Amino acid sequence: MPRALRRLVHLVLFCPLSKGLQSRLPAIKVKYLLLAWLGILIASWVIYMQYASYSELCRGHVCHMVICDHYRRGIISGSSCKALCDQRSLTLQRCMSTSSTHQVYSGLWKERPVVIKCGIEDPVKTDGAPDSVLRQEMSLFDKPTRGTSMDEFKEMLHSFLKAKLGEQPSLNTLVDRVITLADINQDGKVSLAEAKSIWALLQINEFLLMVALQEKEHTPKLLGFCGDLYVTERVSHSSLYRLEVPHYLQALVPEALSSSLNHWLAPAWPRRARITIGLLEFVEEVFHGSYGSFLICDASPYHVGYNSKYDCKMANLRSVASEAVVRGYLRGRRCETNADCTYGRDCTATCDRLVKQCNTEVVQPNLAKVCVLLQDFLLFGAPSDLRGDLEKQLRTCVTLSGLASQMEVHHSLVLNNLKTLLWKKISNTQYS
Repeated sequence: MPRALRRLVHLVLFCPLSKGLQSRLPAIKVKYLLLAWLGILIASWVIYMQYASYSELCRGHVCHMVICDHYRRGIISGSSCKALCDQRSLTLQRCMSTSSTHQVYSGLWKERPVVIKCGIEDPVKTDGAPDSVLRQEMSLFDKPTRGTSMDEFKEMLHSFLKAKLGEQPSLNTLVDRVITLADINQDGKVSLAEAKSIWALLQINEFLLMVALQEKEHTPKLLGFCGDLYVTERVSHSSLYRLEVPHYLQALVPEALSSSLNHWLAPAWPRRARITIGLLEFVEEVFHGSYGSFLICDASPYHVGYNSKYDCKMANLRSVASEAVVRGYLRGRRCETNADCTYGRDCTATCDRLVKQCNTEVVQPNLAKVCVLLQDFLLFGAPSDLRGDLEKQLRTCVTLSGLASQMEVHHSLVLNNLKTLLWKKISNTQYS
């Protein structure tokens, strides 16, 4: 650097400072140097954790390898197999997995945005070799066996669905729906590979619910499958909140800060009201449906999404379980406290302390759990002329409890009051 230029930089940087500050400059330099190094260390740690988390959670290449190997050997079949393994028109893109055993990727299928989901064995249980993964995955496709007739397969499906959904008069209709879904070449028959694929898929709770609730407006559409990999429509916004702090940063980022940022990034209140109405409609749809009642066992904002039109879509159905499954889990279960009688995260029944066994009815209904979620999502930015009534309705809603069989009328009344209150505010506007 020329001498004249160095003098100019010196004058600009140091002359405006007071003599006292100039005398302290070396100490200030050291302080800022330490801060710079601290920033570098934190950034390096975040990058390392991000990489470690990605390598642990994102193993889509294993899914692709296993599925395509089984497909080429004729073990499995599916409407998406050719696109995934031969034509390569179905591609995995951004990893969205939150569990190493449940792979979730955004993707493209013939230029259409989709979500691709696949289950794989826990890596701890394998020796790391590809062959070991393939051997363990083989157990997924061991039923039905060769020689099983169509009538026997239908009986297998009926018994399975009865165990999962309870005794429902419409189970035969659901069996026919599953058979039609399995018959990908529409020849009126189900091959062994087709039967193995649909049987493996039905073991996945979310897939079973998507089939049972496929006609419901707020359930993502099932687009295809291959083996136990399945493809759904992509929900534009896969969470009520746009900002999700990674688990390894939650200790560093105050909850109040992340909440404030999410409030700032959230859609306008009328659009949030529209999303809320859709979520309440989903609660109605699963309360008493064609195939029984379903319970939301983790009312997380990261399981509820919405599309570009602000229509609610359940981005993740893994935390929704049939009442029959929850009852079966609780029946005869030993307990000391109510916490011992919990299915999932928050489907909790009471503990009968005299016999030390769980009762089988969940105390808090779906609506109460959803309203706890909505208190944060809906109240901030609410119109001043509506806020008082809205707070009152939500307060009533979150305190709902008691056995579902004893509170059906009260449940419906609270839900309809809340929907009516919101709809009156946004009806006949651009947001309706």
